[in-house]
Amino acid sequence: MSPDPTAFGESTLQGGLMPADDRLSASSVRVSMFDACHVGVVLRAVMFVEAVVGVGVMFGAAQPMDWLLRFSLLTGGALPATLAWLIAACGLKARLHRLTPRLQWLAGIALGAAAGLYGCGLLALMGLAEPMPWVASAAAGLLLSSMLLAGLYWRAKARTPAATAARLAELQSRIRPHFLFNTLNSAIALVRAEPLKAEAMLEDLSELFRSALADPAESVTLGQEIALAQRYLAIEEIRFGERLQVTWSLDPHASQAKLPPLLLQPLVENAIRHGVEPSATGAQLKISTTRRGSTVVVKVTNTTPAGVGTRGHGLALANVRERLLLLHDVQARFQTVFEGGVFQVRLEIPA
Repeated sequence: MSPDPTAFGESTLQGGLMPADDRLSASSVRVSMFDACHVGVVLRAVMFVEAVVGVGVMFGAAQPMDWLLRFSLLTGGALPATLAWLIAACGLKARLHRLTPRLQWLAGIALGAAAGLYGCGLLALMGLAEPMPWVASAAAGLLLSSMLLAGLYWRAKARTPAATAARLAELQSRIRPHFLFNTLNSAIALVRAEPLKAEAMLEDLSELFRSALADPAESVTLGQEIALAQRYLAIEEIRFGERLQVTWSLDPHASQAKLPPLLLQPLVENAIRHGVEPSATGAQLKISTTRRGSTVVVKVTNTTPAGVGTRGHGLALANVRERLLLLHDVQARFQTVFEGGVFQVRLEIPA
């Protein structure tokens, strides 16, 4: 990776490259508020419900031990009920997403009331509450599920424009005018001398445009991102020749890991722009993928010219980090290291 990560969004996309219907499709995506399948969402939901239970118990507890006993008792019903609601929301996500927004809210609240009755039923089976607060449990489940739905809704609401804005920013970096002109000029120069190489270059450029202008998707496979980066590097290898030294170290078992679309290629592009272009002798670029159990590690490493230090505010890398966390939440890791003239970006994602 390069020492100046702000370069991702330095230029603007020329008018006409992005069709109007693509812009409309990006802005008309309906928000789904049942994305409860992430570990981070589950942890936050459980902590929220337990916090509400803990505060509620304070009103009826005179001593710390009394509070602890009451809290433990209610947790025996609240925790399974919360997990049941999350499992149902996750399992029915696709079906619930097809409902209208109003019906989605009603379905989520109904599941909350059912979860509250389920928790009360568990306490009844264990003989831990008498008389059984059936109505209060249903009401509590309804109220807490409404608050959880609100949190999931605003999380999804924030996710959609963030992904759209990130897509526009990366289109700007990916199809920079100078890259397009350089590629076309290189192809023109090769038409007569090496027509097959010129044809391959134009095919790679066409694929980059096709991928960049395709309908937005939530995720793609690492294998698809690698293929796109390889096409981009095939163009740059013709331009820079021996100045660009690329090493691939790919684990085939890592190719099905999920990434936000158009995430890897900008990292490779930025590495070339700040590693190869400023250096008369070129630079070394290495892209590696490794699967370690349930985690896939992706590294993009490049050397930099002597005397070059880190610059910029890291806005582009912050953008990449945000998109990665929106997709994988706490299961994703994003790190950058610059040491001894070598810059590296390291991604960790679920396999």
